[in-house]
Amino acid sequence: MDILSNVVNGLLVSLEPSNLFFCFIGCLFGTLIGVLPGLGPLAAIAFLLPITYYIPVIPAMIMLAGIYYGAMYGGSTTSILVNIPGEAASCVTCIDGYQMARQGRAGAALGIAAIGSFAAGTFGVFVLMVLAPPLARFSLRFGPPEYAALLLLALVIIATIGSRDRVKAFLMLASGAALGMIGPDPVSGNARFSLGVRELYDGVGIAPLAIGLFGVSEVLLNAEIILKQEVMKTSFKDMLPTLRDYRASWAAIVRGSGLGFFIGILPGGNPIVASFLSYGLEKKLSSHPERFGQGAIEGVAGPESANNSATSGAFIPLLSMGVPNNAVMALMLGAMMIHGVVPGPQLIDKTPQLFWGVIVSMYIGNIMLLALNLPLIGLWVQLLRVPYRLLFPVILMFCLVGVYAINYSIFEMFLVVLFGTAGYLLRKVDFDMAPIIMGLIIGPMIETAIRQSLMLSRGSFTIFVSRPIALILLAVTILVLANAFLKIRRLNVTSP
Repeated sequence: MDILSNVVNGLLVSLEPSNLFFCFIGCLFGTLIGVLPGLGPLAAIAFLLPITYYIPVIPAMIMLAGIYYGAMYGGSTTSILVNIPGEAASCVTCIDGYQMARQGRAGAALGIAAIGSFAAGTFGVFVLMVLAPPLARFSLRFGPPEYAALLLLALVIIATIGSRDRVKAFLMLASGAALGMIGPDPVSGNARFSLGVRELYDGVGIAPLAIGLFGVSEVLLNAEIILKQEVMKTSFKDMLPTLRDYRASWAAIVRGSGLGFFIGILPGGNPIVASFLSYGLEKKLSSHPERFGQGAIEGVAGPESANNSATSGAFIPLLSMGVPNNAVMALMLGAMMIHGVVPGPQLIDKTPQLFWGVIVSMYIGNIMLLALNLPLIGLWVQLLRVPYRLLFPVILMFCLVGVYAINYSIFEMFLVVLFGTAGYLLRKVDFDMAPIIMGLIIGPMIETAIRQSLMLSRGSFTIFVSRPIALILLAVTILVLANAFLKIRRLNVTSP
């Protein structure tokens, strides 16, 4: 009964005209970013992060959430019509989606992708409503030692599981944590590591770093690539799948929704992992696995459902425990902290309008996306025909203008250029940028939790092993680290 009354309150919040407007803006912009090849939700959220400084926290979070799951929706369009993933999680959709388009069934592929995404998003929001409150109540048992251990475990898992090269991932995490230490000391308030630069007394801003690493560097990398824009034609009247398509896809949609949500909850789990696992599962369970890669509609329905369900699952650790499990959630955590809102166990009790308003708005956003994806497919097709050399300068301009509008600071524009150039060079040598954001945001949180723990224990580190939950979390962290270093050593021994 409590959940029902909270959902009603969340519905009232999400139906406010301003919140509906920002939900629509987030869904539309997220779909647009998903359609444009080479960009993704990280870049999209980085672009619009400066806007969140000027609007209240509830519409800001509704908009950023809409961008995240909107990009998942939009990414399937280019995968199917152009054979270029608009978003990384849509790579798998290219395999069978583009083959369906070549067979004249682009409409059916786009239709089942949209319907599967809607079903998975609805499932994810429902489970999020059920699981988040009890998990938040459980996390009330957490004090500073437990949070320090939990955040440390999250960082280690993200570096070891969510990245291809563990050594590079740890280097990026350390770099992000070092950047996070610039600015005021969390206890004394004194400026540190600012090198006498007045603009760094308050620390390195999230917006300049995110816009530079994920916006500017993405544009520079994609400017090097000459993409052949051979767009398959389709029309709205061809968008509805047949009954045979539904019979072939419904089980894949159900399995993808469940698998994706579970993957989304895990630290380091993301829609990319979910979509690949879903595709592999469908191929293994199929009685005709040879059809996969030749235009099997299950190869579109399963992965598209999984990546959308994973976006809903990712909100559970963020909203209930205050722990982001991927870089997108870290940016959303940063946006909330800008407004003085710290997600975690107290979020539901102290700001229920934010918690339930964001969750219910995700369901409304899924309805909006279903309405956007099908009728506006013609618009997205025309957009894909615009030469990228015309789009990229506009994106760069918005990056610089957006970050300047936050504090009217030329120095922060310089930081955007600096981080953008650094991100471009690092990505050329296969460094992942996501761990830097995680280190910047979670690093200071770990430092604060450790120092609070030591203040409680009067300087004794035994507080981390004398409390059962903290001890278990630290033991798991050590096991994950040991396993990662053993794998690194094994690779170094076997490599020539």
